[in-house]
Amino acid sequence: MSEPDQRLVDRAVLSQRSASDPTTSVWVSASAGTGKTKVLTDRVLSLLVAGNDPQKIICLTFTRAAAAEMESRIAKRLGKWSTIRDQDLRIELHQLTGTHPSKHRMLRARQLFTLVLETPGGMKIETIHAFCQSLLRRFPLEASIAPHFKLMDERDTNELLVQAREDVLARA
Repeated sequence: MSEPDQRLVDRAVLSQRSASDPTTSVWVSASAGTGKTKVLTDRVLSLLVAGNDPQKIICLTFTRAAAAEMESRIAKRLGKWSTIRDQDLRIELHQLTGTHPSKHRMLRARQLFTLVLETPGGMKIETIHAFCQSLLRRFPLEASIAPHFKLMDERDTNELLVQAREDVLARA
């Protein structure tokens, strides 16, 4: 790799590490295949390693596929951390956080796979739509909607639009 190319790669890695820092507020927007899911996954892993309760972390994405991919990547990394050699775990945690992990952090990282598996309901990694739907189901009166509302899919919506048009035209 040429020196200019290496500098670009180094800058990208540094930007991703900075965006992965859960103590900063960031907006991640980039083209497909540029590492958005990696950045978000690293943010979640950093939060977990730092001692945050998996039940208190929520990740919102636009698509079900992205949510599933994040869940898969997190599970894979946590599973790996529970079994790899100490030296390899130390390197991975250093790459993740940019700091040398303490013995406590190493132990925490090893236990995270089990901790996340035992979290009631699992980690909250879902689409924005699913999150909003769960809020509306929990607080229907505050949202002024029927308590047992049903979401319409695109097909249902189109059928209702056709029916509404027919009703309007029939009354004209």
